[in-house]
Amino acid sequence: MVDEPGDTANRAPFEVEQYETDGAVVLAVSGEVDMLSAPQLAEAIQTALAPKPAALVVDLTKVEFLASAGLSVLVNGQAEVSAPTRFAVVADGAATSRPMKLMGIDSLLSLHRTLDNALSWIAGA
Repeated sequence: MVDEPGDTANRAPFEVEQYETDGAVVLAVSGEVDMLSAPQLAEAIQTALAPKPAALVVDLTKVEFLASAGLSVLVNGQAEVSAPTRFAVVADGAATSRPMKLMGIDSLLSLHRTLDNALSWIAGA
């Protein structure tokens, strides 16, 4: 059997863990971000932005599939950010950064290969 995106038999569960590090709120996302889970990610981003943190980092390191619905959530999340909050996305690889680059979304978001790179970018602000 070939494992396809959206195949629920071998699918890692979608999860969002929120924590704080180095003055930033981090949303560590895992699993697949598709049309079913994208609303949960959008809600997590809105909840994290509500108290106006200094920075919000969406870490997609453990995301196995990123659909267009997830890309839209990230762009909308960036649009909801107001100063002085900074917004960054951690994504590296075929499942996450590649679709962002193909769609030109990397020019709209602050895209980083690692969480450390994102935190350094925030600290350098």
